[in-house]
Amino acid sequence: MIARGSGLDARDAAILVGLMSGTSADGITAAVVRFVPGAGEAVSAELLAHTTRGYDQAQRERLLAAVERGTPAEYCRLAFDVGGWLADAALAALDAAHVDSARVRAIASHGHTIWHQPPRATWQLGEAAVIAERTGIDVVSNFRVRDVAAGGQGAPLVAIADRMLFAAPDAWRALQNLGGIGNVSIVPPNGTQGTLRGFDTGPGCAVIDGVARALAPHLPYDVDGAMARAGQPVRAVVDELLGEPYFQQPPPKSTGRELFDRAYITRFVDRCRSAAASSNDTVASAVSLTARSVAFAMHRFVREPIADLVLSGGGARNPALVDAIAAEVAPLAVRRFDDLFFAGDAKEAVAFALLGWLNLTRRPGNVVSVTGARGPRVLGTLTPA
Repeated sequence: MIARGSGLDARDAAILVGLMSGTSADGITAAVVRFVPGAGEAVSAELLAHTTRGYDQAQRERLLAAVERGTPAEYCRLAFDVGGWLADAALAALDAAHVDSARVRAIASHGHTIWHQPPRATWQLGEAAVIAERTGIDVVSNFRVRDVAAGGQGAPLVAIADRMLFAAPDAWRALQNLGGIGNVSIVPPNGTQGTLRGFDTGPGCAVIDGVARALAPHLPYDVDGAMARAGQPVRAVVDELLGEPYFQQPPPKSTGRELFDRAYITRFVDRCRSAAASSNDTVASAVSLTARSVAFAMHRFVREPIADLVLSGGGARNPALVDAIAAEVAPLAVRRFDDLFFAGDAKEAVAFALLGWLNLTRRPGNVVSVTGARGPRVLGTLTPA
């Protein structure tokens, strides 16, 4: 048996819980994952269960407001409260998986990003000690910090999971996550026959959801893409916004709500209104912004012979966005992560569970060709139960 607080032998199978609270601020996804080492550096991952605990309106407002303003007291309280919310999500997932906490080696918690300004700083809230106290399980957290300290972007960190778990056997593959922020991994055949690359493409659902809530406050987001499907994008507005310097910046690069914040969303809505756009047209324009930013990134920065683009995250459940991306990247094949692996909503939580496993086996979790760090680093800080 592995003693609490010790390292993990890389030859041992282990169950971990991955926790992810994304920039969309819609909730916490928890995934219970069994890792089984294979030959060499290989590892397989079995998703035992996953759950999503949505944030209520008050919780979401606190998280979104923290990006824009706050006092030390508010940040302190929020860090402890988020830790409690994360712990509750982990316990709910273990219950769904029918796994006793004594069988779990560790919880790997991404926390919730409040500020991300690489290579200078990054900040995720969600006190690991609170999670450890509530669950009685070791916690690995603060994954992004070490990569940023080493001069890297600290993102996207899911790239290592894309290489180790989701590569195509004999072709280059692009895996595009559509959370609050979009990120893509360019994965070589079998994950090994070339250089893995990745970067944030720009907004995923953050602008779409923010615009939908601003125009239809009774909706949490544009359900099933209905508003976007009923409208037409205002091309001139999208053209203007694609002039944002971030889109032209070559990788490695990452972004977040520091750029695509509520002030950005307000300006977006105002520009569309000035162009006499309806509410549906404005949401359609937000969808077009994300779709065209993905396509721009693929055309401008990807030279590898990609066979397919695999979509995951909340945006992959928006048929209007999926169709818009497919139209923009045609004739490249667009596929849904769910159709190839498991529920795409769990992907990032599984990725952070893998990062936790890598920490316990003392293996690097960052990919230098993705983040631009000075070298490979073991990511995360262990908080014993």
